[in-house]
Amino acid sequence: MRGVYARRAAAVGGLTALVGSLVLNGPAAHAAPPTPPDAATVRTYLGQLTVQAETSMDGYSRAKFPHWSTQSGQCNTREVVLKRDGENVDQDAKCAAVKGTWASPYDGATWTDAQDIDIDHVVPLAQAWRSGASAWTTAQRQAFANDLTRPQLIAVTDRVNQAKGDKDPAQWMPPLNSYACTYARMWVTVKHHYQLTVDPAEKTKLTGILNGC
Repeated sequence: MRGVYARRAAAVGGLTALVGSLVLNGPAAHAAPPTPPDAATVRTYLGQLTVQAETSMDGYSRAKFPHWSTQSGQCNTREVVLKRDGENVDQDAKCAAVKGTWASPYDGATWTDAQDIDIDHVVPLAQAWRSGASAWTTAQRQAFANDLTRPQLIAVTDRVNQAKGDKDPAQWMPPLNSYACTYARMWVTVKHHYQLTVDPAEKTKLTGILNGC
């Protein structure tokens, strides 16, 4: 019997070692922006948003949303997000990302050159302007444009971000359909926090997505 117990103990020990090896050496979790609340919570948020037509672009300028502010040392907001959302990111003395891997959740593409990556404002600056930010102070717009606390900034494929422009979800959604729920949750979470409005078509689209999550 002693031999049986010894063999069992050895087997258990080997399994434990194997599991430990898998945990320690398995692939790292993909970095990402702050996780938005679940769909049920976000549906409540959406119901609390004011529904009205977007205002005009009169007076708009990206300069009115000072972005890529210094976060620490020589690191600005863009470089912080590149570091956060990438894997094995190396930065030079000026905090610029010189090496790393980025998986764009909008389209599923993977990139190894930071020049292929844009930092997307989930709720675009011009969209925010038309939804209430035109009445904000410059300091409020700067906080919005550099918000690392909410799911407002994300590293994505540059050409996908450029295709999005300043469109809302009724006009544009990420090409990767599996990301629709996350994107809608992010969008509404940001608009809710900043008390921005939604237009009727935008609310209808977001309601349909969130009801399917």
